[in-house]
Amino acid sequence: MAGRPRDPELEQRLLATAWSLLTAGGYDALTLTQVAAQANAHRTDVYRRWRGKARLVADVFDEFLPPVPDFDTGSLLDDLRAFVTDLAEAWDQPWNDGLVGFLADLRQDPEAERTFRALVARRSQPVVDAIARAVRRGEIAEVPDLALVGNLLEGPLMHRRMFGGRPMTPGELDVVTRSAHQLLTATPVTP
Repeated sequence: MAGRPRDPELEQRLLATAWSLLTAGGYDALTLTQVAAQANAHRTDVYRRWRGKARLVADVFDEFLPPVPDFDTGSLLDDLRAFVTDLAEAWDQPWNDGLVGFLADLRQDPEAERTFRALVARRSQPVVDAIARAVRRGEIAEVPDLALVGNLLEGPLMHRRMFGGRPMTPGELDVVTRSAHQLLTATPVTP
């Protein structure tokens, strides 16, 4: 005998409540009990859907993080600049404050990690597409290690947010973009 079907409205309300709590107080302050209480639901409603906080938050990110636009400016440098600018705006959001705790919890929850990795891959697709266009246009000779390119672009933003507590300046974003562009095209970086 099958159980009751899930109520999609309740699930959406729980996700929206978790997003609100996450953006207001960060990952470390969010609890599943809090989500249930604020969504006017039972704790069992939450625990039936998500075994733990990491799994819930992975689904919340999957639901509420806006997609990264795929900018096609006609130039690899300008595509990279647009991608980095969009990433910088995302890294300047309050939900990032508790990201270290979330990433640590992912190691204990393979399902949440799969959900999050799929989200990261989707959010990285615009840079993959920009590089493919650059190869077709002849701006670069071959497709590089795409994971490394993503790390070069997003790593400094993540580091600044997590350890510096402040966003990068437009000039610093330009250095990040030009440095990645130089590595991809083997052209000198000029100030």
